[in-house]
Amino acid sequence: MAERKDDWVLVWNDEFEGTAVDASKWDYDIGNGFFDYKSHTWIEGWGNEELQYYTREADNVSVKDSLLTIRAVKEALHGCGYTSARLKTRKRDGTVLFAKTYGRFEIRAKVPWGKGLWPALWMLPQTDVYGGWAASGEIDLMEIVGEKPHEVLNSIHFGSPGLPSRALITHVHPLPGGSTVADWHVYACEWEPGEIRFYVDGVHTCTRDHWWSCSRTKDGEGVIAQRAADLNPWPAPFDQPFFLVMNVAVGGNFPGVPNEQTQFPAELVIDYVRVYDKVGGYGAAKPRGKGRFPWQPEKKKR
Repeated sequence: MAERKDDWVLVWNDEFEGTAVDASKWDYDIGNGFFDYKSHTWIEGWGNEELQYYTREADNVSVKDSLLTIRAVKEALHGCGYTSARLKTRKRDGTVLFAKTYGRFEIRAKVPWGKGLWPALWMLPQTDVYGGWAASGEIDLMEIVGEKPHEVLNSIHFGSPGLPSRALITHVHPLPGGSTVADWHVYACEWEPGEIRFYVDGVHTCTRDHWWSCSRTKDGEGVIAQRAADLNPWPAPFDQPFFLVMNVAVGGNFPGVPNEQTQFPAELVIDYVRVYDKVGGYGAAKPRGKGRFPWQPEKKKR
């Protein structure tokens, strides 16, 4: 692992050699939801009303010719109308396979598109130090609105626990020259203390340097921060180890449901995943940039 990229040195990677997913690097989510141990309830559709059942079967995930393929298939299984796969560098029991605080995270991929498809390359916290999603953060290197193949979304999620209390900042990057996500592209972020920069094919798409995290809850629900004293110390929540996730979801609140034009199988093909560390280390967190806090009024548009 001596590869260098400017000021970055490779520390973890998967080039998908061989004929199977490397179990020392990746595990699978299975099913159509998860058990919330805080509320002691089963959450169907992964909390987003998604329609797919995740498996680890060869029809949904395979390695061949140095490529990983995650395939969403239109087929009924266990009450769901579609199957797919979601790989992550954390085991289902929470055991870490790979997680990292700060670095350059880079994935080369060809991405499926179509109404109701929700492919994503993203990162989640290894432990919810600051509370449930999204108080402990989420970083999305790439996702798309299924029927918009010429646009890539770069996003961060943060705020207080629970959907009504979370905050989201998204940048829409139009792919140049008539290209679509179905072509090969390199999606990356460079995450340093107090700053996250996103890139597509080496083009700097946006920089994020303003966010916040509030761990307060009331009756089990997240409470929107009302003052600076409610916030966790900067640069929380993006100061903890995150693990990698790659998947193709079907349906859900974000992309809607597939239509007759949506093509299945829908294949997300990954050439490589590479993670770099900054040569010389990271130093102290950069000061928080300009932005609005939840207790501040929105500026009126002129």
